[in-house]
Amino acid sequence: MSAARLFPLLFLLAIACGGKEDRERPFVYFRNYSRTFNDMHEKHLAAATRHGINPIAKASDVPRASRPLRKITSGNRYQLATLSHSIPYLVPRAADLLDAIAKNFQDSLKAKRLPPHALVVTSLLRTTADAKRLREGNGNASERSAHLFATTFDIAHARYKPLGKGVATVDKLKTVLAEVLRDLRDRKRCYVRYEYKQICFHITVR
Repeated sequence: MSAARLFPLLFLLAIACGGKEDRERPFVYFRNYSRTFNDMHEKHLAAATRHGINPIAKASDVPRASRPLRKITSGNRYQLATLSHSIPYLVPRAADLLDAIAKNFQDSLKAKRLPPHALVVTSLLRTTADAKRLREGNGNASERSAHLFATTFDIAHARYKPLGKGVATVDKLKTVLAEVLRDLRDRKRCYVRYEYKQICFHITVR
């Protein structure tokens, strides 16, 4: 075959091959949440007492906390749920972790061509008064929770806030969040426990 006739065939073949590479890859869902994120209470508590504050009795004690605290506010990367048993404060180390999780989540959504969504934070620092009220309504609540030390926060795994017109399924968003948390956990940035009944990831900074 002459070079003049061979060139168009090679050109078409190159386009076809390139098209296969450019096709969107199938979405791979995360599996084994409970097995992957199984850091027990003792690990969370040990890290919390190492990096956190001395527990405070009530919200008005925040200015006198044993370590500086950073107020957490809603933004484009994460939203605070209505906080009934906690107040929006974390030690800076934990606040930086929350920021990293939220940023990495947004970056991963973009890389996977999923529409942007904000995470929903459901619990942060608990005062001893908060913890007491929670135990009164929930007999399974721990008397010495890692939340008392401002090192720990919960992120919902079934609730996300769309930031535009596009909406992704909860299962896809949950997968992306799990991948982000697994990466940070593998890098020893945090402990994570998958809470099925509370519908959240329970996260403590390391």
